[in-house]
Amino acid sequence: MKTGEIHILPNCNIPEFLFSPEGIIKIKGRGLFGNNTEVTGQILNWIDEYLRNPAEITNVILAFEYLNSSSTIIIVSILRKLSQVILQSEKLVIQWYYEEDDEDILERGEYISSTLDIPIEFIMTDSIASC
Repeated sequence: MKTGEIHILPNCNIPEFLFSPEGIIKIKGRGLFGNNTEVTGQILNWIDEYLRNPAEITNVILAFEYLNSSSTIIIVSILRKLSQVILQSEKLVIQWYYEEDDEDILERGEYISSTLDIPIEFIMTDSIASC
């Protein structure tokens, strides 16, 4: 049985979260959600359910205007869990969008990629503005 979709709309502190059982996972916006245990718990529980029957390809799209350190920890937890699809012989594709002049977001993504030892495709974009 597939788990349902989660769609949390963004505000000035919480990015948009779209988690689809078809293998589309999108987090976009301003990342100040690290202390929001309700959102974090809902997402991590969804991933646990998803991993029981993941899609053949899991596409993860990450695009942050800002990402604080506590939210970075949650992103690492999310990606660490999602990397388990590889152990199930499924494919994981992660795209990390960053604004052209935002080296902090790019470096944070590169650090996460090397820490978790998972490939991330880095894509420069004009704007990720959410507020």
